[in-house]
Amino acid sequence: MAKTNFAYEKRQRELEKKKKQEEKNRRKAELKNNPGLAQEGEEDLAEGETSGLAPSDEE
Repeated sequence: MAKTNFAYEKRQRELEKKKKQEEKNRRKAELKNNPGLAQEGEEDLAEGETSGLAPSDEE
């Protein structure tokens, strides 16, 4: 039976965390540079787009 490569799995988790953090920082910077976009996003939520799911996922 093959041994599990824990180092590889850990590295993949670290890369995923890093990617997620970079995306979050990019969105924050975008909102900081364009404050009007933040208000538009809040208006969309007020109109009923609260599920967070793609239309095909909603049932």
